Amino acid sequence: MKKADAHLTQLLAAVGLTDAQINLMAFGSGVWKRLRKLRPADVLKHLCQEAIVGTVSYNDLAAAVAAHTGVEASRQAYAQHLTPGVVALLRALLEVAMQARITGVAEGLTVKGGLKTFRRILIQDSTVIQLPASLFGIYSGVKNGHVAVCNARIQVIYDLCAGRFIDFRIDPYSRNDVAATHDLIAEPGDLILRDRGYFVVAAVQRQAEAGATVINRYKNGTPLYDPTTGKQIDLLTLLSRQGKADMEVLVGSGQTLRGRLVAAPVSEEIANLRRMKAKRENKSPPSDQLLKLMSWTIMLTTVLETAVSFDHILRLYGLRWRIENIFKTWKSNFSFAKLHRVSDCQFRCLVLARLLVVTLLFRAAFTPLCHTVRKQTGKDLSLMKFMRYATRHLGQVARLGRKAPPAEVINALSRYCTYEKRKRATFMSLLDFLEVTVECGNS
Repeated sequence: MKKADAHLTQLLAAVGLTDAQINLMAFGSGVWKRLRKLRPADVLKHLCQEAIVGTVSYNDLAAAVAAHTGVEASRQAYAQHLTPGVVALLRALLEVAMQARITGVAEGLTVKGGLKTFRRILIQDSTVIQLPASLFGIYSGVKNGHVAVCNARIQVIYDLCAGRFIDFRIDPYSRNDVAATHDLIAEPGDLILRDRGYFVVAAVQRQAEAGATVINRYKNGTPLYDPTTGKQIDLLTLLSRQGKADMEVLVGSGQTLRGRLVAAPVSEEIANLRRMKAKRENKSPPSDQLLKLMSWTIMLTTVLETAVSFDHILRLYGLRWRIENIFKTWKSNFSFAKLHRVSDCQFRCLVLARLLVVTLLFRAAFTPLCHTVRKQTGKDLSLMKFMRYATRHLGQVARLGRKAPPAEVINALSRYCTYEKRKRATFMSLLDFLEVTVECGNS
């Protein structure tokens, strides 16, 4: 067995996916009809290994399995095995990894002052990956008279408290964030952080009724009403006159959602950067009202308690940028941009294999280690540095599945995978604004 294969076996075992369990799931689902020389666990592990390196052809996969297990089979045999059934199997393995119980991760985060405790902090966002043009009919994208670019969206829901992914979806580019907003199912004690693209009044209303707290960026054009008079609020006039805002409002044309509007001015430099980005990215020129409103940071939230200041709300919302860091990590270290001309089935197999490795590294290594490294060394792990290190030193990372990680591995992580001293705030320093519940046993 190749060492890299052994290391991946360790990471899979840390979330309860032994070779025997993977084979059992494959046979039980009917993906593999009978035991042949190509064993499901061997094929899937080598698919994961090859997928994070780059593009994977059937020939590449056949060569990798033959080199490391001694089992030879033609590329046609692999083409016959990688069917929609394998897509479903990879999805099932991914769900097991996402739901695995890992010791040593926080159960919740508590705002300083004890005002609120959150069981989960859910961040929903999406990233776009470019696909071969041959898949345009399935995934759509951007097309004009000269060129057609095929894209897909990967929709993600991530629980910051447990350090785990709740859901992944691979959607056509045409299924935008507004359509995906209903994918998130809220539970009592949740804090939900989403960008303006996900703002739908009915969805926020449903989440609030479920007992969740919601913080959203204000979506331009969303009607706001004075809860006392029922009159519609002219937001630009209000902010131009008062300079800032912190008030209860009724949101949406039906005036059914009671929320809180908080807004504070930003520097002219930041405002101008926002305007340049809007002009560059919008298909049509942004309105004068939208450009003027970019002089403020405007939030809508279901947090009605005035004891929670605008600064509290803004810092909590700042946790959402963790998902942007995650997406950058994916594209820099896990070959998400590397796709050759493949079928829809091959594409889904490759992406799910990459997502499975990402999840294993989060669940079995990075998340449990964050507090361990900080406690033992006083330093904070950088997600980007850790994942870069992990893809190059998988053996070292696999050893972290032990209950007591070796001291030399902790020292290596402290030296190579932690934030440098700098003035700009890190993600972990933002967490210092919150009190983290660590003594929780399992997630």
